[in-house]
Amino acid sequence: MSGTEILKATALQQAQLIRDGKISSEELVRLSLERIHRLNPILNAFVSVFDRAIETARRKDRERISARVALPIFHGVPIGIKDLNIVRWTATRFGSKVIPPVPLPFDDYTVAPLRRAGFVILGKLATSEFGTMPVTEPAIHPPTKNPWSLEHSAGGSSGGSAAAVASCMLPVAQGSDGAGSIRIPAAFCNLYGLKPARGRVRNQFGLPDRRLLYTSGPITGSVDDAAAMLDVMAGLVHGKPHWAPPPERLFSEPGHAGVKRLKIQFVTRTALGPTHPDILKGFVRSLSTLSGLGHDVEEGCLPDGSLEEFLPLWQHQVAQLPLLRWGRTQPVTCWLGTAGRVLRSQDVATLFDTLKARFEPAFSTADIWVMPTVALPAPRIGAFRNLPAAEAFAGAARLAAFTVLMNLVGLPAASIPMGFTRQGLPMGLQLVGKAFAEADILALSRQLEQAMPWRHHAPPI
Repeated sequence: MSGTEILKATALQQAQLIRDGKISSEELVRLSLERIHRLNPILNAFVSVFDRAIETARRKDRERISARVALPIFHGVPIGIKDLNIVRWTATRFGSKVIPPVPLPFDDYTVAPLRRAGFVILGKLATSEFGTMPVTEPAIHPPTKNPWSLEHSAGGSSGGSAAAVASCMLPVAQGSDGAGSIRIPAAFCNLYGLKPARGRVRNQFGLPDRRLLYTSGPITGSVDDAAAMLDVMAGLVHGKPHWAPPPERLFSEPGHAGVKRLKIQFVTRTALGPTHPDILKGFVRSLSTLSGLGHDVEEGCLPDGSLEEFLPLWQHQVAQLPLLRWGRTQPVTCWLGTAGRVLRSQDVATLFDTLKARFEPAFSTADIWVMPTVALPAPRIGAFRNLPAAEAFAGAARLAAFTVLMNLVGLPAASIPMGFTRQGLPMGLQLVGKAFAEADILALSRQLEQAMPWRHHAPPI
């Protein structure tokens, strides 16, 4: 295989090449670093690159040669970590100028399992400031560009993760999702992005919280890579009522590959605005594919919700950041945090529970719900930059109109590629499962991956 073919392989395929001795981890990491050093000045996906990863890869190669037990599933494979997560002895800036570049001596609860799975961490990936926007344009770094069109955003807040995978700098990346921050970049970059159910994956500090909006998950080029990463990332703390129950078997096991005939309901609109006609056309094609696969597909109805109803949840969450100098943050962050500081925690908790009780029952009428991941194609770089903060957030919220509900109700959801607009920008199809039913989402995703393949498409970069 050529170097280009190796970089285009899935993470599981790369791991198999290493186990079979057809390539060393050091060779693979060097190939990835060469591509990063060539493309990152254009895309701005990485905010820091660890050349020390070469020594880590050499250690992986020594471990492979001397191994007397099975190697971890991703032994020697490169990965990147979003800059909202803590990687030991590395500065984590959260996409913000207000956080000093102080290295910490530990991996957080999201990163540690990935390291144990054998991954070689190549660097930190760009995020919007504190993950507050669905585009990745932090003041501390240049904007992250979309490999499919350098004039357009890679999405956010896990834009660096998506840009790195779409451009084959990495086979997979870690992301996090508080309103669509895994699924939106995946949709914009022709990738698979999985937001696990609430409680399936530990947050940075390992704390269960039934009102937590965000979770970590994988951004990948294939469904099988995402399933295997979910096996690695999923965590359980016995006795904690808000953790997801353990699955019957590993998500990557063959027993989860089959799919029954499903009752699928769909929606095409939200209260925040119309859906772009190209995306509607691609969505109708996807519905036809689902019907052709033997599933029962019918239109459903979800309750409408206004931005004003949901806004206090995000204002309050941003206000919990331990910041003393809100004025040094970007305008949207400052606006959210300042407004959130006057909200009473009990009032916000009551609002969360009220909204969840209103929306959650609607999802019980089908096995899977489908909808566009994003109602609009990727915006141009800087589309929200010069707008007043409230207006910028309202405009950006349209990008999350189809995704945010799943963070509220805690259901698992994935974005799967569904073609391109007439301008050549990727579009995404969102699959939403019942509580803790990631296995159903993955099984249907595998079906669609066969029926609507996407890996043969490559960005022009």
